[in-house]
Amino acid sequence: MEKNPTDFSGLTDKAPELSVKRLSGGIQIPTISSEKYEETNFEPFDRFKEYLRKSYPLIFQQLKFSTVNTYGLVFHWKGKDPGRNPILFLSHYDVVPVDNYDFSKVTSQETIYQYDDPPASPVQSVQTTWEYPPFSGAVAKGRIYGWGSLDMKGMLFAILEAADMLLTKGFQPEQDIWFAFGHDEEVSRLQGAVYITDYFRKKNLTFDAVYDEGSFLLNLGIRQFSRPLALVGVGEKGMLTLRLRVHGLGGHSSMPPLKSSLVLAAEIIQRLNNSQMPARIIPPIASLIKNVGMELGLPLNEPVFENMTLEETLMEKANTIPIANALIRTTTAITMAKGSEAMNVISPIAEITVNFRLLQGDSVEEVIHHVQEICTGYQVDIETIRAREASGLSPETTRGYEIIGETIHKLYPEALFSSYITIGGTDSYKYQIVSKNIYRFMPVYINQFEQRMIHNTNEYISLENYGKMIAYFKDVMQYYQQ
Repeated sequence: MEKNPTDFSGLTDKAPELSVKRLSGGIQIPTISSEKYEETNFEPFDRFKEYLRKSYPLIFQQLKFSTVNTYGLVFHWKGKDPGRNPILFLSHYDVVPVDNYDFSKVTSQETIYQYDDPPASPVQSVQTTWEYPPFSGAVAKGRIYGWGSLDMKGMLFAILEAADMLLTKGFQPEQDIWFAFGHDEEVSRLQGAVYITDYFRKKNLTFDAVYDEGSFLLNLGIRQFSRPLALVGVGEKGMLTLRLRVHGLGGHSSMPPLKSSLVLAAEIIQRLNNSQMPARIIPPIASLIKNVGMELGLPLNEPVFENMTLEETLMEKANTIPIANALIRTTTAITMAKGSEAMNVISPIAEITVNFRLLQGDSVEEVIHHVQEICTGYQVDIETIRAREASGLSPETTRGYEIIGETIHKLYPEALFSSYITIGGTDSYKYQIVSKNIYRFMPVYINQFEQRMIHNTNEYISLENYGKMIAYFKDVMQYYQQ
């Protein structure tokens, strides 16, 4: 008798050994993005493409595979009913450079592979020394270690593992399923996802749902809230980076002016920091507040803290809680400042770089105007370095959204499921031209410290999380239309 496809036994404890070995091998290929596209070493990207072909022969036999702009990887799985809109799963296989590791220490040795090790205790702090080299793909302590294990090769391989398992059973989806894997997401370049979306647009494709990275199932570490919180991004914030060149008097440091350009720049920094964009609660965050409030047993329309409602409390306290602040306003981050190149010289021009993450409802133009108002009375040149508007908000009433909740509750029956806004940037906003239903969520359950290990020393994914992620995508692919 064929096993019930909704029975995840064998996957929920840890991923199958072959699945682990395939991800481990993919991590060992250093597909590093470069800020300057022309300086990227594409030899590992070529090697990665070939590695996928050798690792998943059934997928390459039964799905149509295409490359877009050489390194964008697209797979097409034909469904039974061509009249139904297809669904799309996204990932990327590039990783950021490693800044804190001495590769001269690496010696050629066989990859550590200790599949049956007992799991390590949960990480409680970010470590500063490497247990295993960043491209080792080491399997130890119930984890798969390496650069990209969480962001995003783990999800890419989980998608392929799910498809491979279904193909082995002879499964064919009801609707067409597409996979699209970009190669420049980490540096927000326009050679990967932009080309892929144009490829889809020329085929007149409209996707019923698009799935990408975003948030996770989180352990908030709050005693009153012990359930996993599954946050699905129904939109993501926009981004604007400005360079401000502040003019003042220069000269020798022995005779400084009353206010040098750097002092004037400091005053502007203070103004930027004190005059934030206005806070407001948009619909996905209102849903999040409602869901969390109900779980905590807090009435939403009655005073709960200092005679304020829960929403009023969030607005009042947000300035002291960075994550709360990021969810209710366009944030302002002063990221760089520059004065003179010499210790004893006062530069006539000081530069400030400011990064804004735009909440839905604020436009790039409005934020630039906000900065211009702040700079009134100073001689400042404002240059836009990079800009994109906030994404649209995807509906929460679609099959694409509902099946996320259904599948999460099979794997994590105790989880609380809610919409929210993805704070960081992903490739998925580029897919708005082919779908209005874009959902950002990676189905792994991690604590706050593990979340900080992304792009950090000893990044890893647990075998259990990897197994459940495979199970999640397998379920969504099978039951999307039911």
